[in-house]
Amino acid sequence: MTPRIGHGYDLHRLKTGGTLILGGVIISHDISPVAHSDGDVVLHALVDALMGALGLGDIGERFKNTDPQWRDVRSRVFVQNVMADVKKAGYRVGNIDVMILAERPKLASFKTQIAAEIKHLTGAELVNVKAGTNEGCDAIGKGEAIAAHAVVMLIAAA
Repeated sequence: MTPRIGHGYDLHRLKTGGTLILGGVIISHDISPVAHSDGDVVLHALVDALMGALGLGDIGERFKNTDPQWRDVRSRVFVQNVMADVKKAGYRVGNIDVMILAERPKLASFKTQIAAEIKHLTGAELVNVKAGTNEGCDAIGKGEAIAAHAVVMLIAAA
């Protein structure tokens, strides 16, 4: 089986109050995403990357934001659902590279915990988490939104 690569991206506006979860880790109780589910941009980007590597479309096709069953659902459920497809197709996750773009909150102290949670959810051999800002540009740079990119490599299951 040939290795498969997928890329995912997600962005959500931020609002005051609520809970911000990134990569399955609670980051803040002062701000939260405007979203149908928990709005975890990291796991949403990861799901898109996994689905892309398998040629299964995108997160919005499978977990529609108009479907009440996904209202306020933790994004880990989406990852678990798609990981079942990864295994069924005979693959496992080799590595994951995540880039989070946020002006606020500062994420340096959370990167290791986020990587560990993603590794736990996917069984990936390697998970790398990076964080950056948009240097004051656009909604992300002004602290009004948060985004994430994820790239995954699927390899044949042993």
